[in-house]
Amino acid sequence: MTAPSALTPTPTRKRAYWQAALTLAVLVTVVCLARRHWPVLASGAGRLAGADQGWMLVAATAALGTWVSSALAQQGAVPQRLPGRRLVAAQLAASAANHVLPAGLGAGAVNLRFLMRCGLPVGRSASALAVKATAGVVVRIVLIGVLAAVCPGVLRLPPVSLGVVGAVLAIVVLVTVLLNCPLWPRCRRALGTVLADIRAVHARPHRAVALWGGSLAFAALHSLVLICVTQAIELPLSPARVALLYLAASSAAALLPTPGGIGSLDAALVFALTESGTTASAAASVVIGYRLLTVWLPLIPGLLVLGMLVRRKSL
Repeated sequence: MTAPSALTPTPTRKRAYWQAALTLAVLVTVVCLARRHWPVLASGAGRLAGADQGWMLVAATAALGTWVSSALAQQGAVPQRLPGRRLVAAQLAASAANHVLPAGLGAGAVNLRFLMRCGLPVGRSASALAVKATAGVVVRIVLIGVLAAVCPGVLRLPPVSLGVVGAVLAIVVLVTVLLNCPLWPRCRRALGTVLADIRAVHARPHRAVALWGGSLAFAALHSLVLICVTQAIELPLSPARVALLYLAASSAAALLPTPGGIGSLDAALVFALTESGTTASAAASVVIGYRLLTVWLPLIPGLLVLGMLVRRKSL
């Protein structure tokens, strides 16, 4: 059998190429849209400069809390006790890496490496990440359902049309194909491992509380950052409405593999806010403030912590 050439792209490498190409396309689109709507962005930045500093301080504190809540959820996803300070530092480093690589690959790689350095086998480490991600998705779905009931009419389902029916049929066909493909037994074994780890975590009540409490706090604190920014610039939107708009927009943005959701989340948030009656300038102020506190200010410290963890062989 002929050995594959070093120049022959492997499936993993091809997937990375496609993700990089899609990420580049999205970022180029964002730059073009930013140039086209520069007056709106400039007006939004100016409005943010005069925002209430007290609310912005609360928003910054909530942004800091997201790393602690992420560490708490990750601790809850494994039966073993993890080193607390290094775990929080790893979440800061993972957040910074997540803004460099697409589709959460940076955060996943950092956390996977950290868990392996803590003594977990690679399979168990990957399963722990899957447990944490599953809890995060469930928490978001529940929060969206609760807030949608509190704020009726904010989220409007699209009318049933031929396109919607076609999309549903396509999903059914895709699921059928996946269930009958040769890789399904391997996927089923992986799913069984994740379910076994979930049962093991819930056999320890304090781990289950950490998993679900950390996941809930993570989503709630990100929502709180956006709520505080809207209060700082005096937008007439209720906190529950802002939280619902954030959860819906961030869930939709997760479908596009951009680094840290940059571009996809920004567009989704602006769209959600403007659909709620906010002006384009005010929506730009909110998104700029949210990104400033959750991405740009922590980015350099996060990269420094990442380098420190690598030097100390914690990653």
